Amino acid sequence: MKYTDLIKTASSSMLRSKLRTILTIIAIFIGAMTITLTNGIGTGIKSYINKQIGNLGATNILMVQVQQKSSRLNTNNSGPALYNPNQKVSITSFGGPGERQVLMTQSDINTIKAIPNVTSVSPRRNISPDYIAGTGKKYQVTVDQQFGTTTAQMQTGSGVNINSSSNQISLPNNYASSLGYNNNSIVGKTVSLGITNAYGQQSTVNATVTGIQEKNLVGSTVAYINAALANQLFSVQSQGLPPATVNSFATVEVEFPASLTDAQIQTLKNQLNNKGYTGQTVKDTENTIFSAINAIILVFDMFGIIALLAASFGIINTLLMSVQERTKDIGLMKALGMSPRKIFLLFSFEAVLIGFWGSIIGVFVATLIGKLINAVAKNGFLKDFPGLTLLTFPLKTILIVVIGIMVIAFLAGTLPAIKASRKDPIEALRYE
Repeated sequence: MKYTDLIKTASSSMLRSKLRTILTIIAIFIGAMTITLTNGIGTGIKSYINKQIGNLGATNILMVQVQQKSSRLNTNNSGPALYNPNQKVSITSFGGPGERQVLMTQSDINTIKAIPNVTSVSPRRNISPDYIAGTGKKYQVTVDQQFGTTTAQMQTGSGVNINSSSNQISLPNNYASSLGYNNNSIVGKTVSLGITNAYGQQSTVNATVTGIQEKNLVGSTVAYINAALANQLFSVQSQGLPPATVNSFATVEVEFPASLTDAQIQTLKNQLNNKGYTGQTVKDTENTIFSAINAIILVFDMFGIIALLAASFGIINTLLMSVQERTKDIGLMKALGMSPRKIFLLFSFEAVLIGFWGSIIGVFVATLIGKLINAVAKNGFLKDFPGLTLLTFPLKTILIVVIGIMVIAFLAGTLPAIKASRKDPIEALRYE
């Protein structure tokens, strides 16, 4: 018997007990649909975050800090850590009460600049303007200096030019109307930033709006400023502060060539580590976000896996019953010269076909549900997030689900198939 004949025979054998087969396929369908939907959500969100990753910062930047060690007790509880007169520290809420953040100075910048593949080193300074104003009222605002070239998507205009000598700012999506403009007319207009120094004196710094950021899931509430504006704001803010305080900072932004490979970036991190620093890229932040998403998706996938596990026992039961009911047929096939190997393949094909139809139907229904949810979400709760497709079903993911379930079905059908292939033809022909 040819392999095509084995598949045809397996297909017809599935229909001998329609109800039993249908119930087994339904169990597989539920598992396939659940896994497809949960992975569709994960793929959709991760794809959107990839598009919006520029809002977390430039991709060729390392955020570098001094390696932190406990400032309270040594790890062996032998006593408090020794005082280091060359280190400046500040209290931080991370790590528990009493933990301190070791600050960096110009000497740290010089050390980092000497490392190969470091293009530039800039301190990340905490700038806290009091307000932003356009044509009318004043509003609170959070600003962050743009380092490197942003890849953030803009609704209108462009991101700030970090090399420009003029003050520039790009605003979040919801600021234009509040400042008295629409998103298109505000580009090129001047806004005022109020900022207070250490003496309590408030000053105003003007900046030109270069663009409006696309609304997104990450970084959408921060106004990005270029180096010129950041320097002027910090200069005003730090008036009255001791020089040691002004020239100390928790983090520096290290720029490296965008052409570096992952291996070269890792080498750069290792070199920083050897010097007593730790560095993190936007990709590392992205991986942290993706790890959280994957953990959530895995929890939901467990429901699909449980359904597939139940379906596997259904396949075993279905085929064991089929072997029992077709004992005489098996004996006749063996008597006519069919080998045990082909008997095994016959029942294995039947298991795989059950898995195939269950997974195909599950994937198809999941895709239809996904399209419906996307249509509702696009005009509903996700209307403010253009470009976000909540559920995405790449062909690769669909094929992995279908093939994976077929493999599970094959493994589940192995026991009944082995039992069928080992039947004694004479005993089988005597069976009533």
